[in-house]
Amino acid sequence: MMKSDEAFEAIETSLKDVKADIKQEEIGIVQSILSGTAIVSGLSCAKMDELLIFEHNIQGMVQTLNKDSVGVVFLNNPDSVKAGDKVKRTNRVLDVPVSENLLGRVINPLGETLDGKAPVVSNERRAIEIEPVPIMDRAPVIAPLQTGIKAIDAFTPIGRGQRELILGDRQTGKTAIALDTIINQKDSDVICIYCAIGQRNSAVASVIADLQSHQAMKNTIVVVSAADDEAGMQFIAPYAATSIGEYFMHKGRDVLIVYDDLTNHARAYRQMSLLLRRPPGREAFPGDIFYIHSRLLERSTHLKAELGGGSLTALPIVSTEAGNISAYIPTNIISITDGQIYLSAQMFQKGIMPAVDTGKSVSRVGGDAQLPAYKAVVGPLKLFYAQFEELESFTKFGTQLDKETQARIKRGQAIRATLEQRRFSLLTASEQIAVFAAANVGLFDGLTSEENLASQQIIIKVLHENFPHLETMVYQREKLGDEEIKLLTDGFTQALAIKE
Repeated sequence: MMKSDEAFEAIETSLKDVKADIKQEEIGIVQSILSGTAIVSGLSCAKMDELLIFEHNIQGMVQTLNKDSVGVVFLNNPDSVKAGDKVKRTNRVLDVPVSENLLGRVINPLGETLDGKAPVVSNERRAIEIEPVPIMDRAPVIAPLQTGIKAIDAFTPIGRGQRELILGDRQTGKTAIALDTIINQKDSDVICIYCAIGQRNSAVASVIADLQSHQAMKNTIVVVSAADDEAGMQFIAPYAATSIGEYFMHKGRDVLIVYDDLTNHARAYRQMSLLLRRPPGREAFPGDIFYIHSRLLERSTHLKAELGGGSLTALPIVSTEAGNISAYIPTNIISITDGQIYLSAQMFQKGIMPAVDTGKSVSRVGGDAQLPAYKAVVGPLKLFYAQFEELESFTKFGTQLDKETQARIKRGQAIRATLEQRRFSLLTASEQIAVFAAANVGLFDGLTSEENLASQQIIIKVLHENFPHLETMVYQREKLGDEEIKLLTDGFTQALAIKE
């Protein structure tokens, strides 16, 4: 006869087997809906950032955990959702598909295709929110990421794994600089991700058209959350794009990601937070507005060689108003990033493009990520140009100038004209160094803008034809000595003399 203890254990074991066969599902009820957000009750075990499925396959993400309810932001159009509808948990945080098949595609932050082609095939997914790589797993930023833009590569160099902010007023060329940088990587091993946040559909279409016309889409992924998308979708866009970039980074690849722009991202988060009744702070932004950007940008880094040596370089874009870089969101992101490229509205209005204000732009990584050959020509040039800008401000008073001062102003104006560059007219590192070497010895002094540009073309041609060994030195990270610089400038002087 079975003892009572044995009988109890047998019953308990059979009940466990029955429970294992029963699929438990937690169902919630929509209590209220307001402008892209909802309050849902009955999901006592829901987790932060968990994906929820409403009726009609509408998706939402948990953003607030209350005592008796959860606050949810919708990720797609919630027009069909009404109070009393059922909500199902998915028991997984929001994630995005990652795969080599994403290259050349246009997707939304959920991984759904927007380019009219077949869905992306992927066997792996990554959560959009992942802890940054620990400090001990990071390597110094020492390899340059060439933008092809003289004013940036020379004065504010960007390294692979760096976070360099691009900021300025509206319509000053911020997106143009980011696009030129992406296009400059088309023949390199760098994978590019362009993340559009709250942009007009026409503006995004123009960006994609530019990338396609310059054959830059083959190694580029475009992640789009348009202005007419829900605030929740705009909020998750940069995190989803970063997770895609990290997938390639951990495979040992170099990745460049552009966030265009984080001002719209902050506004989307403010909208979500106010609707979910979170306490507002300065300018009605919630108190954790700094944290949402710091945890995003901290994921950009350069991995140690033993971890693959991959890197994730971030170019966040922020809009200012009337050049006020001390506003709340710009100062937050300036303090997070490793430097900033500031675009001046005054320079843009004068037709000086790119309108990079070299006085307010800085790269905190500095020359560590710059090719050594730059230092021979950029050091003297940068010092001279800074002195010229101060000197030029005094000439506005109409004072009498001696011949030496006049010569310095003429040289400074020539350097400014040399820094000007048309869109999509990108230069290699060796071509930039050749142009700066010529500017240092005054070969562009007194020339008009058209003459300056024509002279640069002659110098670049002479470089390729007569000095291929010096080009090799540049890319092998060798320094250029006084003899090599003199050899270059003598050759350029002779070529320009023949042209005249």
